[in-house]
Amino acid sequence: MNKILVMGPSWVGDMVLAQSLFKQLKIEQPDCQITVAAPAWTMPLLDRMPEVSQAIALPFKHGDLALRERFQFGRSLAGQGFTQAILLTNSLKSAILPWAAKIPVRTGFKGEMRYGLVNDMRPLDKTVLKKTVERFVALSLPKNVALPAQLPQPALRSDPAHASTLLKTFNIGNTDKPVLGLCPGAEYGEAKRWPAEYYAEVANHALNQGWQVWLFGSEKDKPVTANIQQLTQQRCVDLAGSTKLGEAIDLMSLCHTMISNDSGLMHVAAALDKKLIAIYGSSDPKHTPPMHPQAVVEYLGLSCSPCFERVCPLGHLNCLRQIQPDTIQAKLTRTYLEMIK
Repeated sequence: MNKILVMGPSWVGDMVLAQSLFKQLKIEQPDCQITVAAPAWTMPLLDRMPEVSQAIALPFKHGDLALRERFQFGRSLAGQGFTQAILLTNSLKSAILPWAAKIPVRTGFKGEMRYGLVNDMRPLDKTVLKKTVERFVALSLPKNVALPAQLPQPALRSDPAHASTLLKTFNIGNTDKPVLGLCPGAEYGEAKRWPAEYYAEVANHALNQGWQVWLFGSEKDKPVTANIQQLTQQRCVDLAGSTKLGEAIDLMSLCHTMISNDSGLMHVAAALDKKLIAIYGSSDPKHTPPMHPQAVVEYLGLSCSPCFERVCPLGHLNCLRQIQPDTIQAKLTRTYLEMIK
């Protein structure tokens, strides 16, 4: 039986996409045991992936090289019998731990001066492996083996009992009305955030149709959700900054439809099998699309996009501002009519 250590990514969305790799490993090697080493905040995500046998919270601060600490941490894993390591990031520091753990096969793409540390080195042809999820899944396969025609879709488990408790915790009450979840933030930057006033217009439309509207996000997103609340006369349930990641997952599982920027929570919504409208600005839906066959992607593909910048370099943010609220409202109305049939 193979024991595989996966060095996981540091972004919510990428970790969700990594579940496609875990699923493919289980298809290729049904008896394998998968351990994922990743930042501590990813543990709630990994807890909801049945393919993962064990999760190890890495103690290193984001951005710190910490070579000695990584070497020592790797040595502490040397006796666990791992047969392969798969590195989902291309940095030098991510390769130190599996090498120090003396894992015999260490698989990864060519990255920062990792020769010797990665001994199953794969070239990365971005014209062939265009999507992040394709790159992850490729590392689960033997070298030079083509990707399967259909990639496994991420599917997070939720905890209905915990979700019910959270309704009481946040004084939400019952969910007899359909719930629309909005994710108006984006950790990467404002060039991935559809304007708050547009979200508010859609929220008012939904509230007037009979939806409940819940706002999701991190502490950093509170100014955005507060703005939406002001523009909707405080009629939404504002959860931004109040929920931990695991709590957000379980509450999102109660939503019927989600509208989200290209963000980690967008990928969570797709993995929870929600009706999803995903709005793209400076990023590229061909690179990191939501992994759900029925997800609706709103993307204009202007001549200046995708630029992948955090802030619009031209100052107009047309890639997002020209996606009008009534476009999203029309799709939401169709979803509502389908639901009440």
